[in-house]
Amino acid sequence: MQYIIRSTYLVLITLFSLSACAQPLHQHRNFTMQDTLRGTITPERAWWNVAYYDIYVAPDYKTKTISGWNQIDFTIKNEGINKKMQIDLQSPMMIDSVIFNKQNITSLKRNGNIYIIDFGKYNFDKSINSYTVKIYYSGKVKEALNPPWDGGWIWSKDAKGRPWMTVACQRLGASVWYPCKDHQSDEPDFGATLNITVPDSLTAVGNGMLSAKKENGNGTSTWTWEVKNPINNYNIVPYIGKYVHWSDNYIGETEKNLSLDYWVLDYDLERAKKQFGRDVKPMLKAFEYWFGPFPFYEDGFKLVESPHLGMEHQSAVAYGNRFMNGYLGTDLSGSGWGLKWDFIIVHESGHEWFANNITTNDIADMWIHEGFTNYSETLFTEYYYGKQAGNEYLQGLRSKIMNDKPIIGSYGVNQEGSSDMYYKGANLIHTIRQVIDNDSLFRKILRGLNQDFYHKTVDSKDVENYFSKKSGKDLSKIFDQYLRTIKIPVLEYKVDKNKIMYRWSNCIAGFNMPVRLQSNKWINPATEWKSLSEPENSKINGLEVDKNFYITVKKVE
Repeated sequence: MQYIIRSTYLVLITLFSLSACAQPLHQHRNFTMQDTLRGTITPERAWWNVAYYDIYVAPDYKTKTISGWNQIDFTIKNEGINKKMQIDLQSPMMIDSVIFNKQNITSLKRNGNIYIIDFGKYNFDKSINSYTVKIYYSGKVKEALNPPWDGGWIWSKDAKGRPWMTVACQRLGASVWYPCKDHQSDEPDFGATLNITVPDSLTAVGNGMLSAKKENGNGTSTWTWEVKNPINNYNIVPYIGKYVHWSDNYIGETEKNLSLDYWVLDYDLERAKKQFGRDVKPMLKAFEYWFGPFPFYEDGFKLVESPHLGMEHQSAVAYGNRFMNGYLGTDLSGSGWGLKWDFIIVHESGHEWFANNITTNDIADMWIHEGFTNYSETLFTEYYYGKQAGNEYLQGLRSKIMNDKPIIGSYGVNQEGSSDMYYKGANLIHTIRQVIDNDSLFRKILRGLNQDFYHKTVDSKDVENYFSKKSGKDLSKIFDQYLRTIKIPVLEYKVDKNKIMYRWSNCIAGFNMPVRLQSNKWINPATEWKSLSEPENSKINGLEVDKNFYITVKKVE
């Protein structure tokens, strides 16, 4: 997902050193019990694991209400009686009834945005492969006022005044519109089904492949879409409108056929064919080169026109960039390279590898989704226009970095970190790429991440340690500096007679990142002063550092 860019941040923030070693900034916020219930693996969540979601939804456009059910197949981690299950469903939506073992569960208690289902004396047995609970729900769903940033159900109209509906709920959570275990760490292991009932005059599109369309005989139709792979809760969404469809295919590096499906409003068909036909296959080629095979061949790749800008909905990417190059016709980097391609096609599709294939357990670590995907824009640019073009695009994004709070948020309370997870996250990855100093190895690490964490959920430390292990370099201090503080390291230098002295400041204790000079010479600053042994390789009055390192260089007296 991409943030709206505010013009007030189009000037690079200049950072000044306050001390040789600054301490990490701690975030302060008063968290509520509801934050903890949502963000923590509570005892009522810990004992069971989601295996499959079978979701049904019927929206009523006139009343802005929805109704349906979610049949959850689940496995158990520990057996016994007196089990209680936490199900998330945000107010004002309501659970109407719960069916388990062919019986109606009457012991159902609500606490804000969660329900507790009490199974009482039922004996859960590990020898049983899976259990099923069916939850019926209904209500006036929260309406998204400024999607996708303000989430919820989108009750929109197309240019001809016809109903156009979908959902965007990444930050708000899927429980805004259907009952589920709303925590990123537990994806349905075997996928999901989404059944959508709409008037016959409309088309309903969902994730994965269309498995059935049923005429109900009452002026409505039910469209059934199936996903075979694990999927994030917030990625499961319906799209409803006057859609038309065309398809294509792509033979990637695995030599398997990847189905490409496109659903757009009827009057946008020709524009969409031109834009999608130009950018989708080049995007797939570049990203399979950098990240490895597309992670969801069985579910296909799909772009669906949406009334909002875009979202990374797995195998059904939301597209609302108005068939323009750049970000709604602008280049976020200011370099010119961002106008060469469609931002939403590239960025949101990049999430298929980072966010959908590799998913964070806690949204506090969401920089893994957004930092790597933001960097995918640089890699796409580099793949087609050269390394210098990629560098210029990446460096141009630095003017958007705010350094307002750490990239990593607070754990266990459903809180993400700073929006700097996008641009600063990408610059962190690019800086680490410079430290590794081996593009072939860097690419191997990116592909290895998607292979070794294939369809898995991770913590930030998993990715950080993977980079250190595979690169053979201890990168822990670099990750700590950029992820857990707002301090951009300052390379201080001074001229002492015929020597150049240098050190790191504005940094964490022990920060020792090596830096490449523009002369291609490497130096290894620490927090204590060092001298440049061969000053002739740099200008005696300055220290010119490779601009691909996201640091501040400052001359001191």
